[in-house]
Amino acid sequence: MTPSEYAPRSLLYVPGSNARALEKAKALAADMLIVDLEDAVPADRKGEARAAMRTAVEAGFPGKRVAVRINGTDSPEQAADIDALAGLGLDAMVLPKVDRRADLDPARGLGFPLLAMIETPAAIYAAQDIAADPAVGGLIAGLNDLAHEMKLPDGPDRRAMSYAIQSIVLAARAAGVWGFDGVYNAIDDADGFAAEAIEGRRLGFDGKTLVHPSQVDPCNAAFAPSVREIAAAEALVAAATGGAQRHDGRMIEDMHVAAARALLERAGRIV
Repeated sequence: MTPSEYAPRSLLYVPGSNARALEKAKALAADMLIVDLEDAVPADRKGEARAAMRTAVEAGFPGKRVAVRINGTDSPEQAADIDALAGLGLDAMVLPKVDRRADLDPARGLGFPLLAMIETPAAIYAAQDIAADPAVGGLIAGLNDLAHEMKLPDGPDRRAMSYAIQSIVLAARAAGVWGFDGVYNAIDDADGFAAEAIEGRRLGFDGKTLVHPSQVDPCNAAFAPSVREIAAAEALVAAATGGAQRHDGRMIEDMHVAAARALLERAGRIV
């Protein structure tokens, strides 16, 4: 996985301690599976989760990109998590609670791109520096923890975090790495999830992290070019003659043509 490849749209957390969930994940349409050794695993099952993670990753998830979320730098479990990743062919490592560039240090050296979770006010202000680190392949908005740190009331309204959310996107874009939206907790609220996924794409995220298999298909749909977008892009590319010109009632230039070609390339790579 490198930033030059198309970004995964759907990144599903799968508890490392849940063998049934790991097996079922093979049949899901998620672009990336994140085997979770952190929040989804009870404190007394961390060792069990590490062993199950290795067994599952070694067995393979055909057609899937696979990452592992380890415990954060403040956890006594982190060193054992990192040791458990040795020799595995992962596409990425997800590192939670990255407040500063130095928090990346323990996870360097294994050869996996790091997806750094931005989860605190301090991390928001350091996001640009974190994203610019050569080890980082992307940022993940950890909005549950961020809302907690900001002392926000519980609820689906993200407007109070709008500055923080856009800061994550801007930091990712400035560094040329991926940016992924946070999870949607209300797993029975299909309409609410779909609306937030669409909003996430409009905000500039490449994809979204997920907590339930039912969220995979609507997430893929939200972050994939629509039939209408593809048709519009094809028409724009066909009409372009170079430089500024009028097309379909608006002015376009080379920048718009490049964006249309990128959309068509992405659409062609989604299977």
